[in-house]
Amino acid sequence: MLHVWRAADRYRGGDAAAGIDTRHAFSFAGFYDPDNVGFGPLVACNEERLAPGAGFPEHPHRDVEIVTWVVEGELEHLDSMGQSTRVRAGDVQRLGAGRGVRHVERNAGREPLCFVQMWLVPGARGGVGDPGGGGEYDGGEPEYQVVRGIADGTPFAVPRTEAVLHVRRLAADERTAVPDAAWVYVHVVRGVVDIGSGPSRAGARAERLAAGDAARITDARELEARGAGVAAELLMWEMRAEPDYG
Repeated sequence: MLHVWRAADRYRGGDAAAGIDTRHAFSFAGFYDPDNVGFGPLVACNEERLAPGAGFPEHPHRDVEIVTWVVEGELEHLDSMGQSTRVRAGDVQRLGAGRGVRHVERNAGREPLCFVQMWLVPGARGGVGDPGGGGEYDGGEPEYQVVRGIADGTPFAVPRTEAVLHVRRLAADERTAVPDAAWVYVHVVRGVVDIGSGPSRAGARAERLAAGDAARITDARELEARGAGVAAELLMWEMRAEPDYG
């Protein structure tokens, strides 16, 4: 089953006076819909737009894996572990909050900043002390990493989850396979994309997605994404298990 969530249907948040414009794909902050609290282990997919100098003051996280993709501009990250980095377009940033971490995020540059931030709830598998799986999740120490200039198509596996991020940059009319998985979430960063069955399958049809649109696919099988006449950039989550809350 493929469900399209349009950019215009996202919940609008942020603080215009502070130069912050936020667009939520799931229930988040002051927005709550009991039928839209997550998809697989993914519980947030926020598009953030920060004016120069704008940002989020120090705030805490725990028991969540946070993955950030910068679309344009430069994101400054400071945290209670002593990390101080600037994340740019093409970099993947991961913050494993573990038992607790505090951080600051802001636009320290002179140009507008746009980034996509995605939160995943860890499960019991791969718990601390049992990296092979089967251990009970107990948070552990916070972790931080940045992959600079991740190559197209390189899978990025998120620890303590059964989720893998695939970054795809498609030329006009170029095709790529959508992962076969129990849950697949596709976010269109830029361009226009058709998602559906391959042309060899009888009765093939496709859904067209523009920048900011997302597809939520359950039991994905033999699907593909194609740049619909223009170049496109996609974030595709391959997820094989929901969080185990015990």
